[in-house]
Amino acid sequence: MTIGTTVLGYPRIGPRRELKRAVERYWSGRADEATLRRTARELRAATWTELRDAGLDSVPGNTFSFYDQVLDTAELFGAIPRRFHDLGLSTLDTYFAAARGRDGAPALEMTKWFDTNYHYLVPELHQETAFRLAGDKPVAEFREAADLGITTRPVLLGPVTFLLLSKSDQAGFTPLDLLDDLLAVYTELLAALRAQGAPWVQLDEPAFAADRTDADLAALRHAYDRLGAAPDRPKLLVTGYYGNLGPALPVLAASPVEAIALDLVSAPDTAHATVPALRDKTVVAGVVDGRNVWRTDQRAALATVATVLGSAGEVAVSTSSTLLHVPYDLDAETRLEPGVRSRLAFARQKVAEVVAIGHALRAGVATGAATDPPAPHRDERVRARIAALTPADRVRAPYAERAPAQQRRLDLPPLATTTIGSFPQTAGLRNARAGLREGTLDERGYLARMREEIARVIALQEDIGLDVLVHGEPERNDMVQYFADFLDGVASTDLGWVQSYGSRCVRPPIIHGDVSRREPMTVAWSSYAQSLSVKPVKGMLTGPVTILAWSFVRDDQPLADTATQVALALRDEVADLEAAGIGIIQVDEPALRELLPPRAVDQPSYVDWSVGAFRLATGGAGPSTQIHTHLCYSEFGEVIEAIDALDADVTTIEAARSTMAILDDLRSFGRGMGPGVYDIHSPRVPDVEEIVELLTRAVAVVPAERLWVNPDCGLKTREYAQVESALRNLVVAAGLVRGDSLGS
Repeated sequence: MTIGTTVLGYPRIGPRRELKRAVERYWSGRADEATLRRTARELRAATWTELRDAGLDSVPGNTFSFYDQVLDTAELFGAIPRRFHDLGLSTLDTYFAAARGRDGAPALEMTKWFDTNYHYLVPELHQETAFRLAGDKPVAEFREAADLGITTRPVLLGPVTFLLLSKSDQAGFTPLDLLDDLLAVYTELLAALRAQGAPWVQLDEPAFAADRTDADLAALRHAYDRLGAAPDRPKLLVTGYYGNLGPALPVLAASPVEAIALDLVSAPDTAHATVPALRDKTVVAGVVDGRNVWRTDQRAALATVATVLGSAGEVAVSTSSTLLHVPYDLDAETRLEPGVRSRLAFARQKVAEVVAIGHALRAGVATGAATDPPAPHRDERVRARIAALTPADRVRAPYAERAPAQQRRLDLPPLATTTIGSFPQTAGLRNARAGLREGTLDERGYLARMREEIARVIALQEDIGLDVLVHGEPERNDMVQYFADFLDGVASTDLGWVQSYGSRCVRPPIIHGDVSRREPMTVAWSSYAQSLSVKPVKGMLTGPVTILAWSFVRDDQPLADTATQVALALRDEVADLEAAGIGIIQVDEPALRELLPPRAVDQPSYVDWSVGAFRLATGGAGPSTQIHTHLCYSEFGEVIEAIDALDADVTTIEAARSTMAILDDLRSFGRGMGPGVYDIHSPRVPDVEEIVELLTRAVAVVPAERLWVNPDCGLKTREYAQVESALRNLVVAAGLVRGDSLGS
């Protein structure tokens, strides 16, 4: 069985987010486990059938997950930490406890999956970890598909990437020390899949699209020499999507594996012709973009595939990566402007593109449309503004001048307390937004409903005792899409949902042309909230890098150019907020680390333009206006110098779920810092003692007068009962540590 045409993975939430709704009903107790598992089986069957009927020669399997594929791997190999098993829960509830936490059992750390907006759960390993085949999910799902008459290619997270993504707090030990133990269990699993009739298994090693040490490469060589030498196994396809495999490519080519997938979209310059050992392999040419929504130039893709023919024993056609990162179906979108729509392809359309390119390759003929889609909209006014920019537009007054001016204006205590922005999104708020969109609620009624919620949130924060307030963002369905609706050159979808983590889904906007702001986006809401309190209320904006990272961005110009356009639109909004009397403006950049290129050689230019975009957005703010930024759920130690270079007056950053692991990187940070003390991605409420412990660690590194006390992230996914209890504990803990720090 050859691979032929395939995709490396497929969305799993369902075309209408069926999995999200089923999981959340289960969590709330409104559905039992049998109902949840029935929905899962239906979604899996629909996916396999759809991909087979679309004409793929090889259908991926085991791409389904109730929450996260890395957590699935840890569960499969018996690596769920003991604290979750000690809860005495069912297997499924133990799995969800590891993802979400329970009282007495904090959740696994969560961070970004390479340079994407997907989040994975970080396995915790130690010297005593004893891997075993604790489940049979890949085998069971292979049998499920076989019962439908479909032979799938089970997809597994590769053993080396699994270990590289794991963490340990034991000195002198690294997870890679467990490689041989893990390989023994992989060998057992491969044999079980072979016994069921699986002809191929896919092993994903995306960690090797980034720079790796000689020890990492040696581990990769050892792993695939050993797995390839196993006597009873399926054929092995190893992938390394999200970039160029670089020195890992000859390592894999020299191993006994039968096939290697190349991401020829992210890394069109992959030097496959210089690796003679590929002539004995199947090369899976990833020429259809798995991470963006633009229609494939099929003729150019076919030409790229043709360049691989002389380097490989056999060539297959595929997506560049899993399609987890794109929406399901363009045909479901009925309101996109035709000129934009004609340039797009979602997951189902990308499958059709793969099949068409594969057929053309076999037939030896050209493929693709004879005409190009319409060119992106060009706005000469935007381009003239950019041409007139000078370095001074990206520079504020020195921090030594700003800090006293802000203290005189704001009069905040040491260890000032605040939240990150959003408050819980209730069903009533969602219904109000839907009513406005569908015409069942007029503008006046909608405005009254939003003002009512803002007043309630301000009153709650006053009662809790927070020092800096927020308006709660009831009008925002998403921190990026909300802004997209005010920007020319950006389109929104109705059903373009993409999984971010667990049951959390987003609809990334589509940046299709030159970007500019049509009108003020947030000023009315922030001004109304500030009118209700004498305490400062933060204006809340999403930064230019995050808007790019969490959108599908035009690919006809450099990202830096689009970032500059977005930054100018935000600069106008900052100016209007200042004019309205807002003294604190938060410009969130949680995706700063996310877009960092995987190879070190490409990183300096990214840091230069990403930092420059933020500073352009905020550079017009006066000295007495306090600029905040927020970052969450990434390995920020890798970009701490870039974070510092943003020159924000206050930086709030995720730290609770990682138990303040970021602190060592903050010792030289010379401005305000708020390492989070409340993990909002878990339903558990931290008690006062827990928060005091975290703050005590933080105040040993960051002076109390510059230390802020805040949650890890926005509160929109939580319930009010959880939020109110947690924030009251936060305020009490801040008061206790403040008193200790000041000697009172």
